[in-house]
Amino acid sequence: MTLGVLAASSPASSNVEPGVLGFLIVAGIGVALVFLLRSMNKQFRKITPAPGPAEGSEADGEQARAAAQTPE
Repeated sequence: MTLGVLAASSPASSNVEPGVLGFLIVAGIGVALVFLLRSMNKQFRKITPAPGPAEGSEADGEQARAAAQTPE
């Protein structure tokens, strides 16, 4: 019963607020995220696609696979 009275008499320990420091930390993480995303986009723009087969050769490859799967 004594613990119940002590817990009720100290509202400061149960009333926790983030305050200015919490806001500054979250805002700092947000700013860092914006700069990281901008940097990532710049790096992605530098990437060139790998040379692949021509557009017409894809259909030829599908026909060759279909012919290979047909039993003789």
